[in-house]
Amino acid sequence: MTQNGLDYAAPEGLLTGRVILVTGASDGIGRAAAQTYASLGATVVLLGRDLQKLEQVYDAIEKAGHPQPAIIPMNFSSATQADFDQLAVSIEQELGRLDGILHSAGLLGDITPLEMYDPDTWDDIMKVNLRAPFVLTQTLLPLLKRSPDASVIFVSSSVGRKARAFWGAYAVSKSGVEALSALFADEMTNISQIRFNCVNPGGTRTAMRARAYPAENPATVKSPEEIMPVFTWLMGPDSRGVTGQSLDAQPPRQA
Repeated sequence: MTQNGLDYAAPEGLLTGRVILVTGASDGIGRAAAQTYASLGATVVLLGRDLQKLEQVYDAIEKAGHPQPAIIPMNFSSATQADFDQLAVSIEQELGRLDGILHSAGLLGDITPLEMYDPDTWDDIMKVNLRAPFVLTQTLLPLLKRSPDASVIFVSSSVGRKARAFWGAYAVSKSGVEALSALFADEMTNISQIRFNCVNPGGTRTAMRARAYPAENPATVKSPEEIMPVFTWLMGPDSRGVTGQSLDAQPPRQA
């Protein structure tokens, strides 16, 4: 049995009957996860700020013959508590349950010294990367508690474990995400079956990665689809009992 999900091969129909919310589902890791979860039988709720891209993911899932997904457009930079409350109502009324959340939405912000960091950019990064995962999870806890096997996954980063110079708000927000996941796991252990874990994707071929490392050859890093084993393992029943962990989606790169 896998201990970290790296070598996990998801059996067919692993997530059949489950409803899973994926934030940042329009692109990158979120898009790959949404399509992967759907291919394993889940009804996926696609959340993102770009409706056109969400519709493309929706169409791809439907074309593949997977369960019909749902779309919820939302911009975390401006989302209010009322928006999150309405999202919870919509999921309950339309789908009747919620079995998992993948918090994949995120902004990079500026790669610059703190001395020069723009405070408004800082606030925006915190809203999207840290406040939204907190408020969204808090708001959806009643639905998650009703699931017999709920899983919440936060996408973290190596700079969330060890801060790196010039990564500013992104590093601080991901440090916060690591703490947020650990706190939820600790506080909910004895009162619910919900699992809370962080995943550090490692170097992955995304638009955010290209912005952070403009000189890097994209072919030298894995595609989002290649790092899905950990994400499928944590979202499915084979990871029962695993909570409060910070895992890696791929082995450390050799020097």
